[in-house]
Amino acid sequence: MKKRKQAGTDVRGGRRNRKLRRYKRSILMICAVLVCLTGALAVSSVRLQAKNAQYKAQEAELKEQIREEKERAGEIDEFEEYVKTDDYIKEMAEDKLNLVDPNEIVFKPSE
Repeated sequence: MKKRKQAGTDVRGGRRNRKLRRYKRSILMICAVLVCLTGALAVSSVRLQAKNAQYKAQEAELKEQIREEKERAGEIDEFEEYVKTDDYIKEMAEDKLNLVDPNEIVFKPSE
């Protein structure tokens, strides 16, 4: 009888060991998949942070360009107002057409 009990125990114990090995193997596989997913997530996170930093630098550069263009637009508006004045017309007449005011005395260099 002792032999039968031991033989029966070995068969049941063998089944238990196989089930335990399968269970351990499946747990290991799940852990391996989770580690891989965590690694992929970490790599993606680092890439996204680098891209975000790049976009922030680009945003700052574009904001600076916008500021400069607004400043330039203000200068153009000021020049546009100046062009509408009589002073500008007088200045252009003197420069381009060599005209002078009737009260003005013109000195020409001797050649």
